[in-house]
Amino acid sequence: MENLDNILFPNEKALPACSPCDHYAGHEKLILKSLETQKIFNGSFDITCDLEDGASIGQEAALRQLCLNIITSSDNSYKKMGVRIHDAQSPHFTDDLTFVAKNLFGTISHLTIPKVLSFMQAEKIVNEIIAVYKKECDTASVSIPPVHFLIETPGAVQEVWQIATLPYLRGLDFGAMDFVSFHHGALSDRCFQSPEQFEHPLMMRAKSRIVAACLGNNLIPTHNVTVDYKNPEQAHDDALRARHHFGFLRMWSIHPNQIKPILDAMSPSSEDIQTAKEILTLAKQNYWAPISYKDRLHDRASYRYYWNLLKRI
Repeated sequence: MENLDNILFPNEKALPACSPCDHYAGHEKLILKSLETQKIFNGSFDITCDLEDGASIGQEAALRQLCLNIITSSDNSYKKMGVRIHDAQSPHFTDDLTFVAKNLFGTISHLTIPKVLSFMQAEKIVNEIIAVYKKECDTASVSIPPVHFLIETPGAVQEVWQIATLPYLRGLDFGAMDFVSFHHGALSDRCFQSPEQFEHPLMMRAKSRIVAACLGNNLIPTHNVTVDYKNPEQAHDDALRARHHFGFLRMWSIHPNQIKPILDAMSPSSEDIQTAKEILTLAKQNYWAPISYKDRLHDRASYRYYWNLLKRI
């Protein structure tokens, strides 16, 4: 179907294209296994090389080099590999950022920054990214990769709408485990997993604020991991609840067996796709005037909904 953005969203910025699953790996064997799985699924999910939690203490430089070798290899056939670097408070942050800008310019699909504390700090991080890329990339115009901020502190949740207005962002990711830990024991470890992660008032508030800030500023909201990685059904149920109860459009995976359940839950059903195609086809035939479909009224408001649904295929 033709691109309908100019017809249905003439004065609005469309959401960026983004895979519904972001798979994390931080060891050579796991990263290479992720690339094999990505080929099986025809590139339908992203891979993030984890330089933060994936790095053993003292081996940070070695992991950076390993990720460079893999990302620039022929194994990365879909060019859908990103990098998570250390947080801005870490002594490794500048080294990570400089390495990525210098060696992976124009190669990575996204850059993720964890543990953002506030809008003021987030703005400073963006400015530092720009400065490092300008310094390290000898080009006429600097091309910053799409940036994801990890929202996992109470301060960042409080100022998440302001954070979402910053340039170069593609999305905001919720880090549930660190968010719980930042509450100094006031939140139980039951909030790491379902059902508490969806039902505790502070968890609900954080997730709702992140999604609202993202969608209000044309960014992609990404849900946290399912820690029960040996149970694919739990990943599916969590993704389904995150998608339909909170509005998340993307979710992290930490084990290959979580990828398909997340893709299935986060993607439109075949029935929804068929309905969207039929409604938009009929709308086009009527020059985008209101129509009746199965005894229900549809106009440009619902056309926008169904077009956004098809763009997620």
